[in-house]
Amino acid sequence: DYLYLDFLEEGGVGAAAHDDFVPFDEPQALFPAQTAADRRLIAFCDGLSEADLDRRVITDRREDGMIPEKIGDILAHVFLHDIHHRGQVHAMLSGTSVKPPQLDEFLLDYDLKLRRADVERLGL
Repeated sequence: DYLYLDFLEEGGVGAAAHDDFVPFDEPQALFPAQTAADRRLIAFCDGLSEADLDRRVITDRREDGMIPEKIGDILAHVFLHDIHHRGQVHAMLSGTSVKPPQLDEFLLDYDLKLRRADVERLGL
């Protein structure tokens, strides 16, 4: 997420975002960091105009060079990649004693009863 956020925000860190990354040993530490990254992405998206989706930003691909990419294409990549990893985590947890989270997004009023327990559990 940090790499693509840097590309989108034109922060100048580029591929070096990988160099200084320190993995999280505990999920309790990962949660606030992921929440902060998610909020940055939401704020970025909230500030976009329709025309911005076609605007190109430079992506640092190291030996492959500095590749201009459309913001809309980067966002599509990020969102699909996140969905992919969500499925991976679900599959991994399914092989353990930990109940995997619900993957379906219950957004309709009809589904409120199905998401209420998750909302209460997470304190949202």
